[in-house]
Amino acid sequence: MLATLSGSVDQELLLRNEYLVTENRSWGYRRIVGALSNYGYELSHQTVGNVLERHGLPPAPDRERKTSWREFIRSHTEVLAAVDFFTAEVWTSAGLITYYVLVFMRVGSRQVCIAGMTHSPDLAWMKQIARNMTMADTGFLCGCKYLLHDRDTKFCAAFDGILQAVGIKAVTLPPRSPNLNAHCERWIRSVKTELLSKMILFGESSLRHCLENYVNHFHAERNHQGKGNVILFPAPEDRIGEMAGDIQTRERLGGLFKYYYRDAA
Repeated sequence: MLATLSGSVDQELLLRNEYLVTENRSWGYRRIVGALSNYGYELSHQTVGNVLERHGLPPAPDRERKTSWREFIRSHTEVLAAVDFFTAEVWTSAGLITYYVLVFMRVGSRQVCIAGMTHSPDLAWMKQIARNMTMADTGFLCGCKYLLHDRDTKFCAAFDGILQAVGIKAVTLPPRSPNLNAHCERWIRSVKTELLSKMILFGESSLRHCLENYVNHFHAERNHQGKGNVILFPAPEDRIGEMAGDIQTRERLGGLFKYYYRDAA
């Protein structure tokens, strides 16, 4: 919270109306005056300018160029996706092999897509993944304008170029800043602690089966506190919120994940 300010004008503008100024970076002094007048504050545009200047808030053109990361995420949530790798150890006939799993997430809806898994994510593999994700009408990234990813060298220029060709801008995050891709990072943490740390995997098909079940559980059977404590994509036949019918249990992966629902009355 801002420190105690002198003068009633300063208090009204910055203590009570701080977000009116900072969340609307393109608004000039006169636009702010108009917004303030809508709920009873009659000030001149010069007064507004003086108050903002005293507290280090620049005019609209400069303010607009200094968008914070939180504001960027909030204003582009519905057209923003994120991508990241995680690894899984899998037993094969050749011994223990590390698989790289590439996961995409639509930030607004939290929808997740396991794009692929391989023990060798080379240039050709990354390019094919980019094509799959951006296919017209069916690609997971259809409708997105931005894709967040870190500075991992596997996200090569060719990968970003395929995205750019269909109108998706790759936003490369600063070094050592996982908090800027928080939603995707949190999902990876969950899949590791809730699934991978509790399973012994034999072969790629075992890994694929486990991840498919986890994603289905994540989408249709798990309540998400960050989304109002609701299920993201509930199945109509599960009759969410209904009071009639016997309570049934659906189990996945030998009971590792359980879901309780009402049977049809």
